[in-house]
Amino acid sequence: MHSKSIKLLNKAVSDELSAVHQYMYFHFHCDDQGYDLLANLFKKTAIAEMMHIERLAERILFLKGELEMKSANEVQKFSTVEEMLKLAAKMEEDSTKEYNHWANECAANADSISKQLFESLVSEEEVHYNQYDTELDNLKKFGDNYLALQSIERSKVRDVPYTSTQV
Repeated sequence: MHSKSIKLLNKAVSDELSAVHQYMYFHFHCDDQGYDLLANLFKKTAIAEMMHIERLAERILFLKGELEMKSANEVQKFSTVEEMLKLAAKMEEDSTKEYNHWANECAANADSISKQLFESLVSEEEVHYNQYDTELDNLKKFGDNYLALQSIERSKVRDVPYTSTQV
């Protein structure tokens, strides 16, 4: 009865798994470079995407569907923050478009709960998009200084004053 919804929900799980992998990859690289603010943003987004997976999985199982836990895409390897932010913004924008479309498909198939789930995900993905778009704007406005300030902040926090007992 709800085979179309189950298919769309599983596609969303696949996309969200890919997003988790991609964002954690970005988190690790930003953390390694000392960009704590961006590293934390990517990590928090990955956690939010995991929560999306949980909600989607619960709905699939409620509909008596088989949960598919396959990542849609391989992690894309980028070395610059600008590339990372551009991809993140695009991923969120694409998710928003897809989830809007899928909400309408669920409604057309008399599944208003899955429709509501997709609509709530649209709202959350738009927040993520806005965060990445803002970070891209900051990078454009302030350039490498923006990233340098993040690294300097980390150094201040992690800097341990030298004492005579450390010899």
